[in-house]
Amino acid sequence: MYAISLGDDGAELRPLEPWHAEEFLAHLNRGREFINRHIAFGADATDVDSARAVLQSYADKRAADSGFLHGLWREGKLVGGLLFRVFDAARGICELGCRLEPAGTGRGLVTRGARVLVDWAFDERGMHRVEWHVSSANEAGINVARRLGMTREGVLRESHPYRGVRQDIEIWSVLAPEWRAARAHTGHHDR
Repeated sequence: MYAISLGDDGAELRPLEPWHAEEFLAHLNRGREFINRHIAFGADATDVDSARAVLQSYADKRAADSGFLHGLWREGKLVGGLLFRVFDAARGICELGCRLEPAGTGRGLVTRGARVLVDWAFDERGMHRVEWHVSSANEAGINVARRLGMTREGVLRESHPYRGVRQDIEIWSVLAPEWRAARAHTGHHDR
């Protein structure tokens, strides 16, 4: 399949598919506690078969044009990923999300990969709105939304029960005209 370079540091964005189950499980196991601080992504993947099932569920979403899962590799090692958790082409709305193990943090991988996917959603797929839903406790996730030039629209107070705590979820978004204007004005996406 394809790999998209995210810069000179060997970082790549690639589709994450069922045949990556062993690598995906190893990635989750290395970062499980860190990844699952704010989200339950991959929590059900506890062996190769269940890891393959998670990946297959996204392969099925991709085939139905309703979701996509990509991995973030650094120096040939899977360290995180990005996904369109929701992809509604008919309404022109999608929701982007992410995860990283500790070895992938602090290098801008999520922001760089997200820019590629937001460009694709707007330019190739004609989407109008990209959303980012993030726990108010997830400072790194909020910072990604800011770096992408998203607008904080509001907070769904105590809307997400997770690990016995009701979390506030912030809704951030960027609209296609805003994204294009920022890109044209700055030559990149930071505002």
